[in-house]
This record gives sequence, structure tokens and C-alpha cells, in this order.
Amino acid sequence: MQIIQNRRTFLAGVTAAVSAELLKVRPSSAAAEQAPETTTVRLGRFTDGPYCWAALFLAGELMRADGITDVRYVPGDTTVDNTEWLTSAVTDFDFNMPSMHIRSIESGAPIKMLTGVHTGCWELRGNDRVNSVADLRGKRVGIWAFNDHPHVFLSLMINYVGLDPVREIEWVLGASPMQDFIEGKVDAFLAGTTEFPKIRAERIGHTIADNGVDRPWSQYYCCMVAGRTDYINRYPAATKRILRAILKSVDFCASDPAGAAHALVERGFLSSYDIALTTLQETGHDKWREYDAEDSVRFYALRMQETGMIKSSPQQIIAEGTDWRFLNELKRELKT
Repeated sequence: MQIIQNRRTFLAGVTAAVSAELLKVRPSSAAAEQAPETTTVRLGRFTDGPYCWAALFLAGELMRADGITDVRYVPGDTTVDNTEWLTSAVTDFDFNMPSMHIRSIESGAPIKMLTGVHTGCWELRGNDRVNSVADLRGKRVGIWAFNDHPHVFLSLMINYVGLDPVREIEWVLGASPMQDFIEGKVDAFLAGTTEFPKIRAERIGHTIADNGVDRPWSQYYCCMVAGRTDYINRYPAATKRILRAILKSVDFCASDPAGAAHALVERGFLSSYDIALTTLQETGHDKWREYDAEDSVRFYALRMQETGMIKSSPQQIIAEGTDWRFLNELKRELKT
């Protein structure tokens, strides 16, 4: 009983310390600013995760401390990519890969990309027949579904090395591409952060490409924030506070991944501390001041134009679907 009580006391202490850190709002942040035009915001979530959304989940407390008191985490329709939650006005802000936001902007969806968050959500794993992306020609590649973000990202990687992702790849659909790989049904699959601990521990395949370390993918954001244009235009003061909370949360994830992982589990957003910690340790949450968000949009839009996924030029996508005003202000305000 004493051991159990000591553990409970320790976890309570960790949670209290994390809460104190998260709730730090610089006096200059809100005092001289216009009051938020709304106190409500809707953010997405799944039953468990995704783990790379850590900063979004932990930002809720910061938003409440900064005047956005009605923060709602809305479970979305898991049969569609979460970018559709944003475009159909189920949520007001969304975390997703630049490619998915770009595709929505190309289709005319009224959204704006606002900032990058982090790098490094994916590893391409292969068997002994695959030692490079170019080796995927004629091979079986496992995916969950066509046109979701793993399939789109893989297609861009494949096209980048001169292969045709439509004609030269045998795509295999499955509920678990990793399990299909283990059973020998596919030659390669894209592993997400939730699978990193298992593929490391059990040595499932080997790394072909890692968008956290391998160029050019590691030089651009893997995850970016977009918001509904109507919300941004109607509530600019609220939008800035929401974005500030997210970026301060990103800083917390980068500076104290263990504390952030504990907080995520304690608050019920994620179920596994180990996966949360691995995710935070292997994703570049320290890049938002260093990387240029517009460069990431330009890079992905150009890759998508080359593959025929979009017809718009990168500059058209940037002009129609981005708004860097808040990010530029916050970079000056949140200097370390």
C-alpha cells in the first residue's frame, strides 16, 4: 500500500508541476491586447491520439488561461481524413500534413494555414528487397486507404525519386500495414509514431527513409496548423490567443517531453506514456522558430503539382490559403 501511495503522490506531484508550467502566461501576452471576440473554440481529437497532436491537446489549458474559456475537443468522423473535419466546419482548427491542407485549398475549401508545428512523424520501413525509395518499383507497399495522408505522402516520396506512384507501385490496402508487413504480404509500409516503439523493439524491417532526419523531407514541417477562414476573419484576437497557446505548448513538448507525456496520459488524451514519450522525443517540436512555414507550403505544393495532385502553382496556394500575420507577431513576442 505504501508503494502504491508513493506512486500516486509522485504522479500527483508531476501533474501539478506540469500544470503550473503549462499555465504560465506571460504578463505582456494578454494584458495589452484586445479581448477575444469569442471564448469558444472547437478542436479535434480521436479516442486515443493521434500522438503527434500532443501540443494541440496540452494547449487547451493555456487557451483557458488566456481567455478562451470554452475549449471543446470534438471527436470527429474517423472514416474520413481529419482535414475534412475542418473543411466541413466540425472543428475550427486542425493539425495535419501540409499536403492535406494544400489539397483542401486547391478544392476551394475556406481554410488558411497559420504555422508549422513539428517535423518527423513517419518512417518508411522495408524488407531485405528494399534498400531505398527507388527500390519500391514493382514492390508491394501497404497503406490504410487511398488518398489519405500516408498514401499521399508516400506518393510524393516515390515521385521525387522518379517513379510513377500510380503505375510502378503495387499498393496493398489493409487495416494494419505493419501487420501485413510482418506476415509477408507487403514489402514496405509507412510507420507512424504510435508504431515506433514496436518496430524498434522487435526490429520490424529496416528504415528506408525517415522524414525526421532524411533530406529533403526533414527540412520541412510534417504537421501544420490550419484554421477556418471565417473564424480567423471574425475572431482575429481569439485566433492569436489560440495560436499562441499552441506554440507555447509546442515549446513545452520540446523542452520537457517526459513531463508533457505524463500530462497527456493524466488528462486522458493518450493512453500510453511510452508511446507519447517516444513520439515527443522523435518529432522536432523545436523547429517552429527555425523553419519557414511558407517554405514548407511551397515545397509540398510543388511536389503535388509535379505528381498531378493539384493544378494550382505553389504561389497560388500560398496567396489563397495561408495567413502568417499571427505567426510573425508571435515569433517576436515569444522570443527565448
